[in-house]
Amino acid sequence: MIRLIPRLDIKSSHLIKGVKLEGLRKIGAPSEYARKYYQQGADELLYMDAVASLYGRNSLTDLIKETVKSVFIPITVGGGIRSVDDARAILRCGADKVAINTAAVQRPELIGEMAHTFGEQCVVLSIEAIRQADGRWLAFTDNGREHTGLDVVEWVKEAVNRGAGEILLTSVDQEGGRKGYDLELVQVVSSVVSVPVIASGGMGQAKDGIAAVKSGASAVAMADILHYERDTVPGIRQVLAEEGIPVRPQASIQQGGTE
Repeated sequence: MIRLIPRLDIKSSHLIKGVKLEGLRKIGAPSEYARKYYQQGADELLYMDAVASLYGRNSLTDLIKETVKSVFIPITVGGGIRSVDDARAILRCGADKVAINTAAVQRPELIGEMAHTFGEQCVVLSIEAIRQADGRWLAFTDNGREHTGLDVVEWVKEAVNRGAGEILLTSVDQEGGRKGYDLELVQVVSSVVSVPVIASGGMGQAKDGIAAVKSGASAVAMADILHYERDTVPGIRQVLAEEGIPVRPQASIQQGGTE
């Protein structure tokens, strides 16, 4: 079953959106948007603390506690999670999974430590990929600003071997551009790992989700298309279903987002 996952990037108490992870604009109150997408029938939600690297910690605990009072689907939280204790604190607030990037790059052993403590299904490796002149993709951190020197394909294979249970694959080149996902990136990464890959960065219209799934994605993350109301979760779901892609049938999603 292909999952539809609204992505909410957070700065302080605001939902924000940018282009290529920069030029961030305030959109509104994150909890209100989370509730709206849940009521539309989103399969999961993704919260990313966009400024966590500035403070070295995740600041979303209060937001998560507020969200889980009225949202009853899996929530993945990323940004500023540097240790097993950090992850434990996020999970105790009500999150179901944690996404790690910078800390995993700095100390890859953390992936295995988290997988051992919480189970692989809780550990999401977040990758910010930028295509290079030679056609390869390199992994970046800090919203695509910090160069790691890691080849995305080799890094994703290592991370999965260490215990990452899912990959959040963001194309910085495509992010916020409304021109579709980096399909070659999705295809290459999906072909070398056995865990689910979430395509992120670039959905301009619902059919972009079709292309991502056909390239190997197990889920599609979306932000701009929903925040600016160019489409809705049910609308995107219908387009995918009409293409024969296995998604939760909208008819099974009752008001309030429950099945």
